[in-house]
Amino acid sequence: MAARNTRLMRCTPDDLFAVLSDGWLYPVWVVGAARMRDVDEQWPREGSRIHHSLGVWPVMIHDETEIVEWDPPRRMRLRPEAGILGRGVIRIDARPHAGGTAVTIVEEPVSGAASLLPRLAWKPMLVARNHECLNRLAFLAEGRREEREARELDHRTSTPDPAEGTASPQAQEDVRAAGI
Repeated sequence: MAARNTRLMRCTPDDLFAVLSDGWLYPVWVVGAARMRDVDEQWPREGSRIHHSLGVWPVMIHDETEIVEWDPPRRMRLRPEAGILGRGVIRIDARPHAGGTAVTIVEEPVSGAASLLPRLAWKPMLVARNHECLNRLAFLAEGRREEREARELDHRTSTPDPAEGTASPQAQEDVRAAGI
C-alpha cells in the first residue's frame, strides 16, 4: 500500500500544472531535492527527465526523475531514481473542488534499498515528507493564481483610452452636475 496525501489548494488545476510543468521548480516543492542539474528541453512531455540531487553537500546523490504520464490538468505520474536508494513511483492527481483544487500525491518505492524496508518503516516517512511537499506546492500554485488574478484585474482597469488624459463624456457630465 502506497503513501497517500491529499490537500485542498486555493487555485485552479491549471495553476497547479503550470508549476508542475516547470522542471526547474522541482527542488522548491520536493522535500529532499537539493538542487537542479538539468531539465530536458522536452519537459514535461512523457519520457522526458529532470536531473537533480538529493541530500546536503558534501554528501549528495544524483537523481533523475522521468515523466511517465502527463495529462494536465488531471494527472502527472513520475518515476524517480536515486542510486542505491532505488526507484519509486509517484502520482499526482488534481480534481476541481469547491474553493479550489483537491491535490493527491501517491508514492511508493518499487526497487532498491527503500523497497526492501517494511512498509511500516517507509510509509510514515513518505506521508510526512509529502505533507510538506503539498504545502510547498500549494504555496507556489496559489501564488500563481494570485499573480494571474492581479494581471487580469490590472488589464481590466488599465484599458488605454484613445484620448488619454481627457475625461470621458460621462465624467465631464458628472463634474458639470456637481458644479465643480
